[in-house]
Amino acid sequence: MKSYRTATQWGVYDVCVENGELTSVSGIKEDPDPSKFSSSLLDGVHHPTRIKRPAVRKGWLEDKVSRARHLRGVDDFVEVPWDELIELAADELTRVKAQHGNRCIFGGSYGWASAGRFHHAQSQLHRFINFFGGCTRAMNSYSTAAAQVILPHVVAPWEEVELEQPSWQELRDETELFVAFGGIPLRNTQVAYGGITEHNSSEKVESLLQNGVEFINVSPNVADLPQVNTNQHILLRPNTDVAFMLGVAYILEVEELLDRRFLSTHCKGYKTFARYLLGKDDGIPKSPEWASAITDTVADEIVSLARKMASKRTFVSGAWSLQRAHHGEQPFWMIVVLSSMLGGIGLKGQGFGFGYGAEGFIGSDYLRFPWATLPKGRNPEGFAIPVARIADMLLNPGDHVEYDGDAIEYPDIKLIYWAGGNPFHHHQDLNRLVSAWRRPDTVIVNEPWWSPIAKWADIVFPATTSLERQDICASSHDNYAHFMERALKPHHESKSDHEIFTLLASKLGFGERFTENKSELEWLESIWQRSSSTAKSLGFELPSFDDFCLAGSYRLPDRDRKGVWLSDFRTDPMKNPLKTPSGLIEIYSDKIAGFSYRECPGHPVWLPPIEWLGAELANTYPLHLLSCQPATRLHSQYDQAQYSQDRKVQGCEVLFINPKTAISRGIGDGDMVKVFNARGACLAGARYQEGLRRDVVVLPTGSWFNPAFGEEHSLELNGNPNALTIDIGTSELAQGPSAQTCLVEIEKADEKEKRI
Repeated sequence: MKSYRTATQWGVYDVCVENGELTSVSGIKEDPDPSKFSSSLLDGVHHPTRIKRPAVRKGWLEDKVSRARHLRGVDDFVEVPWDELIELAADELTRVKAQHGNRCIFGGSYGWASAGRFHHAQSQLHRFINFFGGCTRAMNSYSTAAAQVILPHVVAPWEEVELEQPSWQELRDETELFVAFGGIPLRNTQVAYGGITEHNSSEKVESLLQNGVEFINVSPNVADLPQVNTNQHILLRPNTDVAFMLGVAYILEVEELLDRRFLSTHCKGYKTFARYLLGKDDGIPKSPEWASAITDTVADEIVSLARKMASKRTFVSGAWSLQRAHHGEQPFWMIVVLSSMLGGIGLKGQGFGFGYGAEGFIGSDYLRFPWATLPKGRNPEGFAIPVARIADMLLNPGDHVEYDGDAIEYPDIKLIYWAGGNPFHHHQDLNRLVSAWRRPDTVIVNEPWWSPIAKWADIVFPATTSLERQDICASSHDNYAHFMERALKPHHESKSDHEIFTLLASKLGFGERFTENKSELEWLESIWQRSSSTAKSLGFELPSFDDFCLAGSYRLPDRDRKGVWLSDFRTDPMKNPLKTPSGLIEIYSDKIAGFSYRECPGHPVWLPPIEWLGAELANTYPLHLLSCQPATRLHSQYDQAQYSQDRKVQGCEVLFINPKTAISRGIGDGDMVKVFNARGACLAGARYQEGLRRDVVVLPTGSWFNPAFGEEHSLELNGNPNALTIDIGTSELAQGPSAQTCLVEIEKADEKEKRI
């Protein structure tokens, strides 16, 4: 038996291997609270769903004209030798490039596949396809697309907000009142993009509570912040946060509880916004009574909270989920406006932040070190679409989509190459995606398992997992670097993404350019040496590569954080301007107003979403479906593993429902239910949850998409909420996903449906 160090997006572990099999997985001593996701490795790596050999879809292979695209997703696969499949894929890439151009190739990847710097599927794909002449890509993320676009217009680039916003320590020491719109869903802090060493978010929240910080959870679900008392929860309707905030802002304005000096010296456009707030132009004052009717909360609660926020050192946070909804730009913009009215921006423990509880690194105070990555080069096409508009692009070639002041023309995609990630998890309205996904001539995928993305492909290359290769786990969000040892031999005929792309690059004539004639270990050493040069420029030294590999890990120096985020701007906004067009906080944006977007005007406003509990559609579909991240896995990774499956109901994802809502429909705790709307239907297992609004149900994402008959509007059998969610952009500005805007009805599943 031998022990190896490995790293994942949900933690660092020591694994024991005996006779080629994992026998145990344990957290490292540096991690105070290791994620239990780790147990998925035990049966997940060599799970029966592993892809053993290269495979090609039968209809694609036999039908040279139409490629039998209508069978994609339901067809059988034929195993073929590596050299034969490499030749087929290379020929198809060459054909599409010659006949249609590189823009008609979509290079799809979502980047969560590995915590390694080298064996990072997205980086490997982009390096390969850049040498091939480029492709169409996706920009922004499903997690934070609306935030990534709106915040640079208003206050700061997303990367700055994410990494520089106040730390848990600062909030513990300086904050009196923490108002959390969307709560602080600590289940998500098990993971962090690029890897995480110390799971301590729960401990940090507890330290705030012990130090007397008062929390207010403004969310439809008590479970979004279960650590606080019942009277600290305001259970508003989903998607109405902006109306609630406007009600708070109204009281700050009319009762003179705002900082007018800060608004005049550090902000642009408050007077214009105030006219809207007071109803000067539309005749509708955004009063607590007005907000109460929209949010289904008590007006006196809004008044009381406004006065409390003005009387204390207040910090306002927004969960990422708020901006994954129709008009998702508005709540993040409004949080900045509300904080500006309070006047605490740039002061210790005050101001605003986003995503506390979204990933494990948020709120950390680690040194932000830019570790080197695999060089990817430049995409010769220089072209991308908003990430959540993939189905639109596939269905509507030649159409234009508005995005942040530009009109982007959709290309006619003929080939998709996907490596890393699962669009049949991330994307909305999967029935629509099914139709879109069958339009291209060819879909090529690198994937370890017969997951949905592999089943919906034509050419499938079996890829290794991180346990079957060497790498370096080092994230700019974390305070450690780890050497990831190869613990297992590659499963059957699987190869790393780098090996797959090396074979393809060699076949296409640029193998040496792609590899630079470096071995895997030489690439890792190169990444370490480039990182060492950066470290020297910042005043510290990394150990030698050999010493790092021998030690297994390296801890970065502590961060010498001076001052408070935005404190320099607060001290002198003229000498230290923001990166916004005016250099000030833009409560009113001339630039956005100039776009003339109907769904995103020049200042934050309440806009009723296309689906919400105040709409007429709620008479037909009276429950608002929220689709949160799962507590049992990272996205859809290892959904097939026992750890995930053991926490389901008869193989279906758990739907959380208020007991009174369930009983009124004759649904018992543990019953199988059908969740449905006009877009689709899925099965789920009902579980009672107190503290959830009666008109809200919660179904986590990530169950492997499994339509009963492989066709649009088939009953989805595993409980994937994206069979139900709507596929529209947040607005013309960001075109982010609107997953949290979704009305449904549920009923007890009948026996026939359970047997499908």
